[in-house]
Parts: sequence; structure tokens; C-alpha cells
Amino acid sequence: MEKFKAGYAAILGLPNSGKSTLLNALLGQKLNIVSDKPQTTRRKILGILTEKNYQIIFIDTPGLLKPNYLLQQKMMEAAAAAAKDADVLLIIQDIENDFSGNNLFHQQFAEENLLKLKTPKILLLNKVDLTTQEKISSLIEKQQSKNIFAKVIPISAKHSFNLTEVLNSIVELIPEQQKYFPDDELTDENERFFAAEIIREKILEQFSEEIPYSCEIQIENFKERENAKDFIQANIIVEKDSQKAIIIGKEGKAIKKLGETARKSIEEFLQREVFLELRVKVKPKWRSNEKILKQFGYSKEK
Repeated sequence: MEKFKAGYAAILGLPNSGKSTLLNALLGQKLNIVSDKPQTTRRKILGILTEKNYQIIFIDTPGLLKPNYLLQQKMMEAAAAAAKDADVLLIIQDIENDFSGNNLFHQQFAEENLLKLKTPKILLLNKVDLTTQEKISSLIEKQQSKNIFAKVIPISAKHSFNLTEVLNSIVELIPEQQKYFPDDELTDENERFFAAEIIREKILEQFSEEIPYSCEIQIENFKERENAKDFIQANIIVEKDSQKAIIIGKEGKAIKKLGETARKSIEEFLQREVFLELRVKVKPKWRSNEKILKQFGYSKEK
């Protein structure tokens, strides 16, 4: 009888390298925000894949960067904690924008928190559909020669290419033990969390420049109601009055559009109808305020 294996696999890489796209593809459904804008993921998020002989708990992490304010510092603490706790590290190299890997591997966080860890590492060369087989083969040989990685695997997260090999490689490296979560559990997050993430995703899609990065979503109220739509009241927190004005828009048109698109996506995710109420509140410099960040759940990682 084949023994059961279970373990944690942290997904790490630079912003916009395809981490969340990979997580969604591996799970076979959307669990995390995907956007063309960098720094989309702010927290580490668990995605659970359970099969007959194994359970892999994927940890999607914020993109690795040099922090410019306290929120980004908290994001890097979350990534470091995920790497430290994992049984396997999945390091994504975006070969479209960083073919040599210099931006990734010479990044301070990678040098201090990833490469020095003894945890088995799998290097995933993402976006291989955008280059030639000859270049890919040469890059694989180069990265394997460093003797840092247990495996180097070319993938396309967007097109779900070579993901079976990724899963098989993870299973080889995780320990034999009982599962951590029930078979039907896909994540450890609740519906309030995903409602907030969907609203933030729609802000990323609708607004440009600094607006999406200055926003945080607080679910003030989430009520399931019999014989009526669920009621969700969400606060959009911004840093400036000018940002509040942009989100509301002329005659409230921008926030109305945001509410409609967010509501539809929340309903699709929850598989039931909701009434969504959005409010915009200003909290100056919240991204650098320890007390406010703690209220939003960005506490210091152990």
C-alpha cells in the first residue's frame, strides 16, 4: 500500500512573475488575485490540493522587493515566514523579464532568506512559451550547474504547461505523514477574506497609478440572510481625500461601476446573490502606521 504524503510548498518570486497564476492553475480554480500590476498579493495565502496519495498545501506569497514603507516590510516578513515554514520552496523565475535570473537571485531578500535555507528548492522557469527551446535548454543547464536546486522545471503557468511534473516533483520531496486538512478544504481563509480580495482585484482593474496600492478593504459587515440576499458592507480605506474623490468619481459613477463588477464576481465566487454596499474612508499614511496595519491583520510574522 502506497504511503500518504503531506507538506507545505511556498511559492516565491519577484512581483508579477506568475505566482498567483501558478497557484490557481495547480488548484484548478481561481483562489487568488491575478493582475498585470505588480505587488498584487499582500498576504500569504494557503491553497490546498488533496489527491488519493498526497496533500500539498501551497503558500502564495507577496512578490519579493525592497520595502519602501511598513506595509511592504510586513509583506516581506510574510514571505520570509512562509519560506522558513515550508517543506519545499517553489522559486519562480520569469524568463520573459529576467532571463538570466540576476534580478531574482541578486535580490537582497532572495540572498538572505531563500538561497541560504537548506529546504529543498525547485526552480520553475515560467513563461517558456515566449522563447525558444534552444534558449530554455541552455538556461536549464546553467541553473542546474549551480547545485542549488533539487530540480529545474520549465513551465507556463498561464497555459498550465508542465504542471504535472511540478506536482510529481513536490510529492517526491514532501514527508510521509497524515493530511493537515480535510479532503474538501481548499483554503484556510473564510468568505469575508475572499470578498475583500475580490473588491481589491476590481480596484486594481479599474484604477491606475497609485490608487490600487493605497487601498485596503475592510469588511465591516457580512450577514447571511434567509429569504434575502446576503448583506456585505465594505470600507475602502485610502490615504488621501484626492484618492477618495477618484474612487467615488463624478456623480458617484466610478464607485457604482466598482460595486457592480465586484458584486458580480463575489456572487460567482459564493454561488449566491449578495447586496454589496461600498464606503470610502480616509486614513492618512495607513501603509506606514503600525497600529492600523495590525488592525488590518498585518501583524509581525514569527
